[in-house]
Amino acid sequence: MKFIADLHIHSKFSRATAKNLDLENLYIAAQLKGITVVGTGDFTHPGWFSEINEKLKPAEQGLFKLRDEISEKCNEKVPVSCRGKVRFILSSEISNIYKKNGRTRKNHNLVFLPDIDTAGRFNAKLD
Repeated sequence: MKFIADLHIHSKFSRATAKNLDLENLYIAAQLKGITVVGTGDFTHPGWFSEINEKLKPAEQGLFKLRDEISEKCNEKVPVSCRGKVRFILSSEISNIYKKNGRTRKNHNLVFLPDIDTAGRFNAKLD
């Protein structure tokens, strides 16, 4: 299966991001750009995890979609010619910052999880 994806996403809860960077705007932007799979980003943030739980519902295995009433409102902002199926995958970035040989090193790892329960357990372990 071929698809276009944007997997390195941040939420409105991340530093230096737009305050309107929510699931609705990610959904709209994905349609306008022809993207069919979007990472949720930042599922380790409690506020964002709460929004993910509230606004997304399971779709295909390991993927989520906006709840119908939300996607219908969002679709009104997308030209008919751009409308398409958009799915979300639970994703987050774990940033490891350390010093080696007197220099600061940064390693960013993207984490993808298959379902809300697994993400909840992952978050509990990080706490």
